[in-house]
Amino acid sequence: MNTDSLLDINLSTQTLTLILENRPLKIYQVSTAKNGPGEVKGSECTPRGWHKIRAKIGADCPVNTVFVGRRPTGELYSAALAEQFPKRDWILTRILWLSGVEPGINRYGNVDSAWRYIYIHGTPDSVALGVPGSHGCVRMANADVIELFQQIPIGFPVWLHE
Repeated sequence: MNTDSLLDINLSTQTLTLILENRPLKIYQVSTAKNGPGEVKGSECTPRGWHKIRAKIGADCPVNTVFVGRRPTGELYSAALAEQFPKRDWILTRILWLSGVEPGINRYGNVDSAWRYIYIHGTPDSVALGVPGSHGCVRMANADVIELFQQIPIGFPVWLHE
């Protein structure tokens, strides 16, 4: 895997750095798992190790598009919708679906990041970034995930670490 260009996601600092041709281009605040790092299915932890972007979902969707099961629901996130569905884990605007590339660490079996549905995705503006709070995914501000989505291709390397 060519690592001159990658997404570097630091779970300790809650940051995602876009690196292109060995140069940090931009640093974004993110929110990873409230339960911390971990790879096992059902743990609600953020997996570590090398991944790649498996799929990019939502390219032409408006900001605050709500996704369930990687499909737009036709809803746009609002405070009223949040009140109506208080338990929903909001996946908004864009999805960058991650796939682990290290067998036994984050790929295959009960540690497979893709089948755990681990994403980089947009989140409501009211959700705190810079602190752990997700169910395993990497949450980003909607404007940031749109910007990132436009700059990286499917297959782009991702390094998740502490």
